[in-house]
Parts: sequence; structure tokens; C-alpha cells
Amino acid sequence: MHRALITGGTAGIGAAFARAFAGRGSALVLVARDPDRLEESAAQLRREHGVVVETIVADLADRDAQQRVADRLESDTDPVDVLVNNAGFSVRAGLLDEDLNPHDLGFEVMIRAVLKLGGAAGRGMSRRGRGWIINVGSVSALVTQNNYSAIKAWVGNYSESLGVQLAGTGVQVTALMPGWVRTEFHSRAGIKGSSIPGVLWLDADRLVEDCLRDVARGRPVSVPSKRWKLISAALRTTPRGLVARLSALLSHRRNREK
Repeated sequence: MHRALITGGTAGIGAAFARAFAGRGSALVLVARDPDRLEESAAQLRREHGVVVETIVADLADRDAQQRVADRLESDTDPVDVLVNNAGFSVRAGLLDEDLNPHDLGFEVMIRAVLKLGGAAGRGMSRRGRGWIINVGSVSALVTQNNYSAIKAWVGNYSESLGVQLAGTGVQVTALMPGWVRTEFHSRAGIKGSSIPGVLWLDADRLVEDCLRDVARGRPVSVPSKRWKLISAALRTTPRGLVARLSALLSHRRNREK
């Protein structure tokens, strides 16, 4: 039986991963900040799927909390076979803002924690000779809107680099790069999304199933849905000057929705 540790496992894409693994009979380790919501999610998964669900209350902006989760990943007691680095949030602060606190939080949760947990998982899994690491990035890594785009670009590059270092160990790394997904992520960030065409929105459960198929095929990058694969391919080959213009247009539209 596999055991999957999922950060941000009580909402959005993380919750969809939890449902997908529980539906396959996998044991779970859910990591989240809110203890009440964490226990509620764990109880529901136990009730509906009859699986073992362990919980870790941890705010990944805190380095001591990062260490506790890292220690769990390296432990050979009830070992973790799958890590889903999913915890994250929108960083909407401007790059010219004097207050760097929102950026620092983004770095801690979506860069340092990903690096810390990916390293711990890679060490533990390679020692056991098997494992899967899924890092949730974003197609926004291919544009140049804000620091969130820059952070997600790092996640994509890091994932592929980690995969190179773990080659031959039995551990596979996949970067999940979704487009817009219908979750509470956007509402939490104050993004209405009214200017986004309906056809571009993805369902979280379908997205996760697409990702897990890519993981099973050994793909280092997963871009769910044909439409976002096409968009991603186009962005990768578009001259950077045109990408900058597109990014400015997207930023302008988003600012109008505030």
C-alpha cells in the first residue's frame, strides 16, 4: 500500500489529490495550517474511503514546521512513497512595493519548503529504492506577470533538476503545471476571474487524474488538458517581447477585477 504526503491537502488541488489517492486505497499524510479543517478533511476521507489518514498541523512559512514535515518524509517508519508539494497562495504584491513580507512568505512556502521537503523525500525514497515527487507549479511560470510567475518558474526548473539528480534511484519527479483551476485559490486571493473564458477553467479532480496518468508514464512535466498543452507549447515558443506584452495585458485585466 502506498502512502502519500500532501501539503495544503485540505483545499483545492491538494484536496483533489487526497481524494484521488484515497480512492486508490492509499494511506495519507495531510499537512495544513488549520487544525479544525484538517481533522474534518481527514475524518471525511476515513469515512468515505476507509483509508488511514495521518495529519500534521504545520504552517510551512515557519521553518520549524518545515523541519517537522521533512523529518516525517525521511522516516522509515510507515514510509511515505509519494510527496505532493502543493501548498501555496497567490503573491499579488507589486515588485516595486517596499513591503517585502508577502514576497518573503511566498519564498518560504513555495520555494524553501518545496526545496526542503523535496530533498527530504528524495533522500528517504532513494534509500528505499522507489518513490514519486509531484511539485505543483503553474502555466503562469511561462509568462512574466509578477513574483508568483517567477516563483512557479523556479518550481518547474527545480523539479526537472531534482529529477536529473535522482535519475537511477527509482524516484521519479513530475512538475504539474496547470492553468486556471476552479478552486477557492482565486477567491482567497481576491481574484474574481470574470475576464477568463469558461473554456479555460479546469476541474481539480480531472486535472489530478491527468497528472497521475503522466506520473505513471514517467513524464517529468504534466500539463493537464489539450487546450493548456497547446497554450503552454505556444508560450514556450513565443518571442519574449510578445510574452511581455501578453503579460502586461493579463496584469491589466486582473487589476481591473480587484
